[in-house]
Amino acid sequence: MSVLTGLDVLQRRSFDPLKGKKVALLCNQASINRELIHITEIFYQAAQEGLFDLRAVFGPQHGLWGHTQDNMIEWEGYIDPYWGVPVHSLYGKHRKPTPEMLSGLDVLVIDLQDVGARYYTFIWTMALAMEACQEQKVAVVVLDRPNPIGGQQLEGPLLDMHFRSFVGLYPIPVRHGMTIAEIALFLHDQFLTEVDLTLIPMDGWRRSMYFDQTGLTWAMPSPNVPIWETTRVYPGMCLLEATNLSEGRGTTRPFEIFGAPWMEGRRFAKKLNSLGLPGIVFRPIEFQPTFHKYQGNVCGGCFMHVTHPDLFQPFLTTLAILRETLQIHEAHFQWKAPPYEYEYEKLPFDILVGNDSIRRLLMESAPLEEIESSWQKDLREFEQRRQQWLLYS
Repeated sequence: MSVLTGLDVLQRRSFDPLKGKKVALLCNQASINRELIHITEIFYQAAQEGLFDLRAVFGPQHGLWGHTQDNMIEWEGYIDPYWGVPVHSLYGKHRKPTPEMLSGLDVLVIDLQDVGARYYTFIWTMALAMEACQEQKVAVVVLDRPNPIGGQQLEGPLLDMHFRSFVGLYPIPVRHGMTIAEIALFLHDQFLTEVDLTLIPMDGWRRSMYFDQTGLTWAMPSPNVPIWETTRVYPGMCLLEATNLSEGRGTTRPFEIFGAPWMEGRRFAKKLNSLGLPGIVFRPIEFQPTFHKYQGNVCGGCFMHVTHPDLFQPFLTTLAILRETLQIHEAHFQWKAPPYEYEYEKLPFDILVGNDSIRRLLMESAPLEEIESSWQKDLREFEQRRQQWLLYS
């Protein structure tokens, strides 16, 4: 039997936590049940039946229906043309719900598909929504969904709060190994202690599961995560957004493809494969992005084939890609300058990583082992602490 998401469980419970209340919904196009029905349709119908009063819908980065292709593309709210309720943008003029948006509400229901990486902004939209609800005395209900890359492996440094941004508001590792409800519990326990929080866990999910083992259907949570396999590499390859290497936007397999017009794919793939990085094989390719970096130009580069997901280390692998790029293509490689995700001073790479020390180590050609050791102590301590927030075995 398929895993039941928090939405499926809420339906099975006949919306019991919401009955008779004034409700708003934070979701996007991936917020579907196991019959592939979108949560707005489910909630509109329940409201028509008088179970609760649906007052508003909120949407995160990329829009309620995923229509904005790139990062830093804002969208504005509107009135739903079918049901007449306001749809509020949380990636535009506001990233945190205003008191006016929350006025008259009893509860905000959050149903968002995370991808298991600290940079993915949906968990921080949730954090800001929880903060706003705490201030306005609005209860929060979080409907849980699978972490598509499982709940066992952790990787990368914890966020240094000096590098706090919309791609990292609180100190968790890059690959955090938690579900969105577990992160909500962490936020509630550590930082947002006064919010009235209810969690609706999944039924049947285990920490060892990758998304293809859940029996659920993948729906794109954002335009450049077209298939669930994208999430296996994303916790590392998102870092390329902060460089002049193409991360494959403008192709059909973003983040699994990378390169540049000045990169010779055969040479680079051979070098990377010689490193013996676990669980990954690099295949040389050429590609021509239809938009974004190097639009219309032929790029040399690689396609990443994850051969052993349990062994693969996406963050360390991407650091290896960057280290080799710096050595082989030093004359061409560049770090992207601000602004990036509403940060106008610090380098985008540093706010993604969560510190500035890893960039410095890369530029010094430090061994990968030394770079990896820089975050191990903090990661082990977090792994022990996170046990108190885990909902599944």
